[in-house]
Amino acid sequence: MNTQQIEALVSQIYQEHLSEQTLKSGVFCSVDDAVAVAYSAYQQYSLLTLNQRQQVIDAIKVDLFPLVERLAQMTVEETGMGIAEDKKKKLLLVLEKTPGTEDLITEVKTGDCGMTLYELSSYGVACAVQPCTNPCETLICNTIGLLAAGNAVIHVPHPRSLLVSQYVTERISQTISRTCGIDNLVSTLTETSMAVTRELMNHPDIPLVIATGGAGMLRQAMACGKKVIGAGPANPVAIIDETANLKNTARDLVFSCSFDNNLTCITEKSIVIVDSVADEFLCELQKQHACCVQDEQKMLQLTLAAITPEMAPNKALEGKSAAEILSAAGMQCDKTVKLIVVDTARQHPFVTEELRMPLVPLVRAKDFEQAVEFACEIEQGMRHTATIHSQMIERLNYAAQKLQTAVFVKNSSALAGIGFDGEGDTSFTIATATGEGTTTARHFCRRRRCTLANAFTIR
Repeated sequence: MNTQQIEALVSQIYQEHLSEQTLKSGVFCSVDDAVAVAYSAYQQYSLLTLNQRQQVIDAIKVDLFPLVERLAQMTVEETGMGIAEDKKKKLLLVLEKTPGTEDLITEVKTGDCGMTLYELSSYGVACAVQPCTNPCETLICNTIGLLAAGNAVIHVPHPRSLLVSQYVTERISQTISRTCGIDNLVSTLTETSMAVTRELMNHPDIPLVIATGGAGMLRQAMACGKKVIGAGPANPVAIIDETANLKNTARDLVFSCSFDNNLTCITEKSIVIVDSVADEFLCELQKQHACCVQDEQKMLQLTLAAITPEMAPNKALEGKSAAEILSAAGMQCDKTVKLIVVDTARQHPFVTEELRMPLVPLVRAKDFEQAVEFACEIEQGMRHTATIHSQMIERLNYAAQKLQTAVFVKNSSALAGIGFDGEGDTSFTIATATGEGTTTARHFCRRRRCTLANAFTIR
């Protein structure tokens, strides 16, 4: 046999093996096969221009827009959490406001000795771990950013959102293949587990790990010895002082805390308010279809339903509606109720634990300074998200300086911090543990420096 015949035979055998290892476009049974194919796809993709990368991203957006409603419904059905209509809004937000190649900024410094250029280059094949709370939104958002940066990606979905994640990955992979002829640039696996995630994170051909999820998964990512972009846990808090527009504040908080049943990591999980306006604010909350609980017996019923004996949130109620939570607590409610607000002490587990449900504690403070002090305690130094409602500029700045969160929103809902009814780009990976904050394409790149001596300075 000559060389060409041998190469043809090897290629045939490899393709037959690959067809056994992948069930559909972009979905693989083996970590090694997924990485090998992704690396080959990355090498092809690295030859494309920035304009061609953007064409791929634009094609993905065009193809996914008609699937938004289906993806939202599939996510609710598979995970058993959230509201399909709100998930649809989040998917539209991701497709409309996630930046592409325009996010890759070049820096230049010139002087008497020449020019130094800083540019952003790709890493290679990335491993991206996704949460079950915002599975498709995070997957699509990270895919756009990673492709804009020039990378390939293997997604690791949460077990509770495996099927919908595989479906959206397959559609993206097919779109890329049709647009630029590169197969499996974006891929995933047929199964997911801690063992599979660990194997992929530690694979020698994976230089970049993006970890969006809980503390345990984040610790595993940080131990892999790679470049890690880590989105850690959160317990977002809202501060309200006596100068706030209480009507608007109540509207913003009920909207944000009930949006997708409070699954989104940045939405407010607790409220700290100056005591002098607390009762008036509770009245405004009721006008916005919130159920305000001050009775100790009802508070106990809610605690027994939403908190386990181990003092942890009851996962069975995560992402459920306010009506379902009240029913689980043996309480009757109007079906129009969107949010449960419990007037309680700051030591209560409703306050200290992150509840991914439309149940929010309200903590009273004697004045603004104490409110900020309580908010810092509640946020627990995670530096994720906080909001404030006040008409005093000095207080807005003071709270921002004290809390030092990655996302800080003034006089609006926390959702404005990711571009929902607010300015700025969208991001569903908020890297608090590693310091990038709201991540976009530029954060998925290596920053490279190139210097030219005695040239390209024209001053």
